[in-house]
Amino acid sequence: MATISYPGVYIQELDSGVRVINGVSTSITAFVGRATRGPTDVPTRVQNFGEYSRTFGDLSPDCPMGFAIAQFFDNGGSDALVIRVHNLSAANAEDRAEVDVPSDGGTPMHLFAASPGTWGNQVRVSVTRPGTGTAFHLTVQEVSSANPAQVLTEERFLNLTLTAGDPRFVTDVLTAQSRLIRLGTLSQGRPQATGAALAFQGGDNGRPIGAAQVSDVGLQAGRKGIYALENADLFNLLCIPPFAPGVQPAQATWDAAATYCQDRRAMLLVDAKQDWADPAAVVAGLSGWVTRSANAALYFPWIRVANPLNENRLESFAPCGAVAGVIARTDATRGVWKAPAGQEATLSGVSELDVRLTDQQHGILNPLGVNCLRTFPVAGRVVWGARTLRGADELADQWAYLPVRRLALFIEESLYRGTQWVVFEPNDEPLWSQIRLNVGAFMNGLFRRGAFQGTTPAQAYFVRCDRTVNPQEDIDRGIVNIIVGFAPVKPAEFVVISIQQIRPGA
Repeated sequence: MATISYPGVYIQELDSGVRVINGVSTSITAFVGRATRGPTDVPTRVQNFGEYSRTFGDLSPDCPMGFAIAQFFDNGGSDALVIRVHNLSAANAEDRAEVDVPSDGGTPMHLFAASPGTWGNQVRVSVTRPGTGTAFHLTVQEVSSANPAQVLTEERFLNLTLTAGDPRFVTDVLTAQSRLIRLGTLSQGRPQATGAALAFQGGDNGRPIGAAQVSDVGLQAGRKGIYALENADLFNLLCIPPFAPGVQPAQATWDAAATYCQDRRAMLLVDAKQDWADPAAVVAGLSGWVTRSANAALYFPWIRVANPLNENRLESFAPCGAVAGVIARTDATRGVWKAPAGQEATLSGVSELDVRLTDQQHGILNPLGVNCLRTFPVAGRVVWGARTLRGADELADQWAYLPVRRLALFIEESLYRGTQWVVFEPNDEPLWSQIRLNVGAFMNGLFRRGAFQGTTPAQAYFVRCDRTVNPQEDIDRGIVNIIVGFAPVKPAEFVVISIQQIRPGA
């Protein structure tokens, strides 16, 4: 308070005690799989397919992940985290293209492509010197494999040196600025002016990937495969497209991914097995495909999309990418509490489905918690199911419905981040009242947007943080208990219309 020293009016600002809790994103989708180029085991954010192709390469028949990401953006997705996994061609190989630049003395300067892959064999480098000093210029080009005279990308780095600590030290400059090359062994002499460009050699796309590169428990310590997402602040959906054409993840991978999603408050989108040709095959194979988890949802059947690499002929693809796009689109237009299914949940770019289900066939799969993709005369191809793998009727689980589970995860993550300020505050009624105010404001905002049942806030949610839930023994242990309850809006999965014939005047 200001020192009162003269007659007049004094103004002071008081803390309102309001700390706004912002809702987190709901549809950041992580993709884990093989690509032809780009950083490995590093979650890299891309927001359109052009950005993906510049970083991870164009579509390739050996890399189903690229098709899944293209379908994600085609169906309304806007935010993807891409994790490229790579399986080395040999135990002692790096699979990165390389070249030696001769030096005036000492060992050559050894340069590597920035990432593994045959793409590095199209890199060319030349060295020039501006004068008699030790500084040199480096020109790096990536040329077309079909026409080496066509330059796709060019980078120029001027006045580089081999002196560690210098602002133009070659290692630091290439690491910070080059998308194409990195320095290996540092020359002890000075690079010669090569004149003609030197071609990189030895790049390799490696062997097909598998569980050992994606989901094995041994990957956790090194934060590789799906566990590279430890380096990502947040993701909401996880897609693991087929490892290679005709090679899908096995149950061990799905289960590891579902467990990890549970730890990170995210959902795993599970693709049905490609050779499931009818509901009987689904029923027979479901128990050996994935363990039932509230943080996983399975979609059947596969989709048929035009393949630009094969004269736009229709080919079968796993549905996870397209479904993730539909979920992102639904979140953006209606909210995370709206089931990503129904006539609005159209599958853009999908010409056919591998299996065209009837109502009776769908009636076999829906009680098992299998989300079906359907074809209808006017709506076209749509997502026609919104259950988690805990959504089988016989389980009677509280997390049976996908929008209910995702809403709970959204609230949990938002409150987890929005209440960090509480840590180390004095644990008494003034703190509890602030918590009730801030969490209540967040929940009321969701209620007003239609996220909960009920016509009044009291019917829709409650926030408890007072002496009744914080006994003295918990206070003595430094624990603050906050209980939040909500009444979720569940999807109208079954619409029953009763029709009765009446007599006029009766």
